[in-house]
Amino acid sequence: MNGLALQDRPSASASWRIALPHSAAAVPVARALVRTALAELEHGADCDTAELLTAELVANAVEHTTGEAPIELVVELLPTGCQVEVHDPDPAPPGDLTRPPEREPDPWQEHGRGLLLIRALSSSCGHRATESGKAVWFTLPAVPPQWRPS
Repeated sequence: MNGLALQDRPSASASWRIALPHSAAAVPVARALVRTALAELEHGADCDTAELLTAELVANAVEHTTGEAPIELVVELLPTGCQVEVHDPDPAPPGDLTRPPEREPDPWQEHGRGLLLIRALSSSCGHRATESGKAVWFTLPAVPPQWRPS
């Protein structure tokens, strides 16, 4: 049988909602939380990609929003994959998350590639308004065990 057998899929879903400080210190904490969640449940989503994209979302929320309100990380693990959301207090949508930028990022600049990475490496991404601002999210599919690196 090709593909993912039913018994190979994670049997239960799990979710976490964690408040993070509105500072650069939130980025490594968010990375560690996502990696730990995926590893402890032996979930099939790619840990490295999930960690990288989570760091990009959290870093963007810290850099592009003001105030002291915490940033919220929401991680949902499902049999079909994982979804990560980052909630922040700014209702303005993120720049070019769901559409290609009008011009390519400058290769000599330190910034400008985060949303490009999220679009390129996730199976889907987007944003939505919330009561207190917005949530920016991405999803990654579960990877069958035979396709995972050893």
